[in-house]
Amino acid sequence: MTITGNEDHNITLAEASEMTGNYRNANPAGKLGFAFGKTAIQDILNQPNCTGIRIYFGQTNAGERNLIVTGVDVNGNDLYNGNLAEYCLPSPPDNSAVNPLNS
Repeated sequence: MTITGNEDHNITLAEASEMTGNYRNANPAGKLGFAFGKTAIQDILNQPNCTGIRIYFGQTNAGERNLIVTGVDVNGNDLYNGNLAEYCLPSPPDNSAVNPLNS
């Protein structure tokens, strides 16, 4: 797998709204999403040889779901010795205003 950093990941709002709605319906009591600050993501992307990011699902020892973000190189290898991000802001309680992605 080659990751150039120019992959097309575009999705329409209608598609995204349908997918998030499907998730909410399947997980009515679950977290809707997680937010990361710009600096954490930019620090990962600014690493040498970083052409993208990978997001892993994680879980704390207390059973709370979270996400782990790492950079990846052109070959799709994780830059796990570099900057990593977690301690994301879960939604809920850190929700956005009502919009097509969360309602």
